[in-house]
Amino acid sequence: MLSVRIVAFEALQDFIPLYPLYQLLFADHGLSPAQISTLFVIWSATGFVLEVPSGAWADAYSRRKLLILGALLSGVGYAAWIMLPSFAGFALGFVLWGTSSALISGTYEAFVYDELAARDRTEHYPTLLGRARSASFVMNLAATALATPLFNLGGYALAGVVSVLSCVVQAGVAWSLPEARPVEEARESDEPGARAAFGNYLHMLRSGVAEVLTSRLVRRSVALVALLGGFLAFDEYFPLLARETGAATSVIPLLIAGTVAAQALGSALAGPAYKWPAAVFAAALGATAVLIATGSLSRSAWGFLPIALGYGLMQLVIVVSESRLQDAITGPARATVTSVSGLFAEVSAIAVYGGFALGSVWFTMSVLVAALTIPVLLTAFVVPFALPSPRSSVSAEASDT
Repeated sequence: MLSVRIVAFEALQDFIPLYPLYQLLFADHGLSPAQISTLFVIWSATGFVLEVPSGAWADAYSRRKLLILGALLSGVGYAAWIMLPSFAGFALGFVLWGTSSALISGTYEAFVYDELAARDRTEHYPTLLGRARSASFVMNLAATALATPLFNLGGYALAGVVSVLSCVVQAGVAWSLPEARPVEEARESDEPGARAAFGNYLHMLRSGVAEVLTSRLVRRSVALVALLGGFLAFDEYFPLLARETGAATSVIPLLIAGTVAAQALGSALAGPAYKWPAAVFAAALGATAVLIATGSLSRSAWGFLPIALGYGLMQLVIVVSESRLQDAITGPARATVTSVSGLFAEVSAIAVYGGFALGSVWFTMSVLVAALTIPVLLTAFVVPFALPSPRSSVSAEASDT
């Protein structure tokens, strides 16, 4: 039952019919590509500021309660988009969404790993994480397919209502989760109340950051996961890329559905692929760059086929990299270490959004998406050096750091 609820939590996080529509919502309310990119920067900047502090909070406090809070905040953010359809309202929604993402990012992965550790089942982590990510993309696919009839029936408002309800259900699932890891075990203190809690928080923050700085294995893995996470900024521009091909608003979610389905498949393969050599994942990331660049420059709706294949391969590399990072972490501040990778992923994403905002003045969306594949290709050469070995070899590597 634990694994079912873990998968359900992640799956509901992506059952958001507004996802394939919100860029179009912004554009239909008069926002330019530069303004939309500015909103993305606000979103990432919020995550940047809160990512590591929220990770330390998760290590020092109840991870389950932070998952509940994160789900509820995202629902409020989606409601703000519908109730306040202006640049200010959209910015408020992104601040709330960014806060939610920071609370859940790192917290979720650490929660799952430690719950499995409490049951002596950490070897199942790559498979469980892959299934959860796959389920999230399947639910994203369902929400994407549902977006068109919802939009035709009730416009952006109806899609927003369903998105908010999904967040409420997700919070309910988080509330039902167990928490085997006692919060008090992280650091005992004789100090009372808030002072002890703050001391515990600072202890976890220092422990997590110190592990990243002192362990070469963890440091390289954190950097790789951060780079890969930043590349997920691709999909924020897929709806605008689809519109550039001449696709109608009601058809665009169907084009996006292909990329989501490919990500679901890539996530599902992460468990069986966990022990593959690093060179295989390097080749997969190189293929990702070629496929996405080819698809975007085709200037055709058919270009979304190679884009989808590339996105699926990248998702496989991401899930395996995240799984091996969790195995490489040895200290008590697991969520903090994971959040450090999330922090630098936000830095990478902000650079992407800024590049799109500036580049949109001179270049089309297809050229900009193709240009983003250059750092993806360069990262492929880094994978053999930064990706930790599978679990059986991690302890040996860690002893050498």
